[in-house]
Amino acid sequence: MESARLDSSDVAERIATVSRDTLETQITVSVNLDGQGRFVAETGVAFLDHMLEQIARHGLIDLDINAKGDLHIDEHHTVEDIGITLGQAFAKALIDKRGIRRYGHAYVPLDEALSRVVIDFPAPGLFMDVEFTRAAIGRLDTQLFREFFQGFVNHAQATLHIDNLKGFNAHHQIETIFKAFGRALRMAVERDTRMAGQMPSTKGSL
Repeated sequence: MESARLDSSDVAERIATVSRDTLETQITVSVNLDGQGRFVAETGVAFLDHMLEQIARHGLIDLDINAKGDLHIDEHHTVEDIGITLGQAFAKALIDKRGIRRYGHAYVPLDEALSRVVIDFPAPGLFMDVEFTRAAIGRLDTQLFREFFQGFVNHAQATLHIDNLKGFNAHHQIETIFKAFGRALRMAVERDTRMAGQMPSTKGSL
């Protein structure tokens, strides 16, 4: 039996750098979807950096983020715009999405907390069922994590379901979400050798 082959779209480097420059933020994001989990970030929001590192490490995605935002106002624009720019970088690195698994899912626990994340890469949509037990982690408003994920799905063209199933520690709730997000991303964007560069859809396009 002849083994499946990878065409040129499968072996191409899936690397992208995107910059976003507005009156509120200046952000550059670089991604390597076939990386080793290397992470460098300077966003000015320490807890967000900690969460972004979960994406890199658990997604095995090399991620470099440099962001300057109007933090003297609050963290809103910085967090949202990082999500937007990260989504744009994913869309650029995925090219036309040929040969990927397309779907990804993960359950991740951390002590008493448990979260589930499921992702698909056909069209933007965020379905987030999370009730954080605290309004803020340090100074960071927990509502901003919805803004981050909304920005990501709108620009990565992804459908994302996020459910926090258990947890009373807000730090643990958020960390399980980001770890599960990284794991789900890893599964979804992974090259599937059996697809041999085909489009993972009966429509022929995503």
